[in-house]
This record gives sequence, C-alpha cells and structure tokens, in this order.
Amino acid sequence: SEEEKEKKKKKKKGGGGEEVEEEEPDESMLDWWSKYFASIETMKEQLRQQEAAAAEAEEKEELDIAEGSKGQGKNKEKSKAPKDDKKKKQQSAPELPEKKNKQKIDELKVFNKELETEFDNFEDWLHTFNLLRGKIGDNDDNATEEERIVGRFKGSMCVYKVPLPDDITKEAGYDPNFGMFQGIPSNDPINVLVRVYIVRATDLHPADINGKADPYIAIKLGKTDIKDKENYISKQLNPVFGKSFDIEATFPMESMLTVAVYDWDLVGTDDLIGETKIDLENRYYSKHRATCGVSQTYSIHGYNTWRDPMKPSQILSKLCKEGKVDGPHFGPGGRVKVANRVFTGPTEIEDENGQKKQTDEHLALTVLRHWEDIPRAGCKLVPEHVETRPLLNPDKPGIEQ
Repeated sequence: SEEEKEKKKKKKKGGGGEEVEEEEPDESMLDWWSKYFASIETMKEQLRQQEAAAAEAEEKEELDIAEGSKGQGKNKEKSKAPKDDKKKKQQSAPELPEKKNKQKIDELKVFNKELETEFDNFEDWLHTFNLLRGKIGDNDDNATEEERIVGRFKGSMCVYKVPLPDDITKEAGYDPNFGMFQGIPSNDPINVLVRVYIVRATDLHPADINGKADPYIAIKLGKTDIKDKENYISKQLNPVFGKSFDIEATFPMESMLTVAVYDWDLVGTDDLIGETKIDLENRYYSKHRATCGVSQTYSIHGYNTWRDPMKPSQILSKLCKEGKVDGPHFGPGGRVKVANRVFTGPTEIEDENGQKKQTDEHLALTVLRHWEDIPRAGCKLVPEHVETRPLLNPDKPGIEQ
C-alpha cells in the first residue's frame, strides 16, 4: 500500500533498514509525516475495535432473537447494552498502544469525517440562517431554495425573562442587566491568514476512460482562485498531495472556502471530480477554538514544533479572561489552578542544544487539553488533527466522489 511504501522510504532514510523498528526512532529523522502515519495506524486500530465490538453486539442480538419468546421488552434492552459496551471499549482499549508509542512518536488526531460533525457544526453560538428572495409571480414557485438565497444571516437569538432568575445569573458569571449576549466579537471586518494543508485524496472517482484520473487541487476563497494545475498527479486515484496554501481573506465577506479536486486533461477542459466547502468564519468564532488545533505536547524544536502563533499559556490566559474564569495561577511544584481545579505537569523544556529551561507551557497545555472539565466556561477544544471530508459534485448530488 501507499503508506507502507512511504514508511519503507522513511526507514531507508533512517539507515539500517529493519533495525529502525526496534530502536527508538532518531528525533532528527522524524517529520510531520511520521506523526501522520503513526496516527493513521491508531485510527485504523480504533475502527477495527469498533467494528469488532459492533459485530459482537450483532451476534449477541442474533442470539437473543434466536432464543426468542423472551418478549420484546427484554430484547430491546439487550441490544442497547452492547452499545454502551462499545463506548467503554473504545475508550479503554486504545490506551494501551498509545503508551507504547508514547516514547516513539507523538500523534495527532485523525478524524475519518469532517471536523464539523464532531463539534456540532461549530454552531455553539453562531447559527446561519439563509435569507431568501420573496416569490414574485408564478415563475418563482418552482425555483429551488438554493436559487432564492440572496444572503446569509449569522447570529444567535435568545428569548428570556427580565430580570433573569438567580440560578441563570450564577450560571452566566456576569452582570445579567446587560442581557445574555456578552463577550461577543465586534462586527467589524477582520483580516485573516488562512493556511490550508491538503494531505491526500482517497478512492477518487475515475474521470478518464482508462479508469484513472490525473488529479490536481483547486482552492477558492473570496477573490482568490488557485489552480495547482502544473502539479497534477498522473494516473492516480489515491494521490498524496502533501501541499500547503496560504490565502489572505476578510471575514465576513470571504468566509466560505472551497477545496476541489479536478482531473487534468491535455485536450478540452479539466473536469471537476468533487469539492468540499468549509465555513471558516464559524470555525474562527467557535468556542471550540477551531483555528490551529491543540497538540498533545509542547515542543520548541524538532518534528513536533508548536505551530500555533499563540503559546499555550497565552491561549489559556485569553480563554480564562473571556470566560471570566479565575486563573491561571501557576504555583510551585508544577501545579496550576484554574477556577477550582488544580492541574499538574512538567515544568522544564529542552531547547535544541539540550539545555533545560523553566516553563509554564506544559502546564498550560494540560489545562487546554482538559478545558471541558472547567465549570461553566469549559468545552472541548479542537485537537491537532487531520480531517477527512467527502468530495461532492453538483452534477451527482449526494454521491461521494
């Protein structure tokens, strides 16, 4: 398979072929791809376990049905039980391989679906409502909703009683006289730099008669239109692109990013294989902080260098301030207190020359990785990740390409 080839290449680079497996990999030989492939293995393992658990549940269910005559009631309960079992398995089982890999290679989270499905579409407070043109006369009656859209309204609506009941006031953590909407970003346009990493595409729909495709990437955001035509990959349905693109944009005017894969053709026009659309604005404003994911460890050199423009301690201070949470208070002995929770962690970091320095960053990162445990203001923050998005084609609605 493609991955194994890549891995073998990596091993060869490491010198000593097979031995690399046994020894700890040499830090300087590792790169982002090593991390990615290790993470994919973990994802596959988790999927295998889920499938096994599901199969087990099905067997149990069949047994229950075979035993029959126990009445519907019991049957239902029984088929529910294995599901809980599956959840427990999922959580407890992956712990083991992770510990082994720990000294080996750090991992990121590979989602086998879009990030949105994991985080409620990033509509934790920003909802999107389509604004439709009214119907004029009969000819508009058969117009689809898509055709009638003239714009989108993004916001939140909340109906509540004034003055607010005490329990809500406590829950909200701020002065209720100013209403429910506080700490909301201003409506002014903001300039952002968007960096898109495209790792690879899998099982593309063949576009040519020979059953293959010559895929290349096209990206669109606002006025920016990038077609990476000269880097098409010849005769491949599982291309590894491994590319990044930087685009400047202004919210709210340019917030819908389209990533498409086209089939390169020598003659005629290039055909669209499929595309996916990402609402960047919702990600940017979400409480889940879906800008640059929070990685597992904080490192200042090597394959695992911290990529976010803000350090963990800066992110944590900002979150505490915005959520009106007490903290962070860094104390002696590797402890940090946020709200009424205490977290512990290492307090030293090594630079490239192996010099040790004191740092609060590991501690801050520990809190960020457990931000959902913080009362009231907490929620799960998006981890460092790779997401997998279906490519769709308007000519073939609903069929993944």
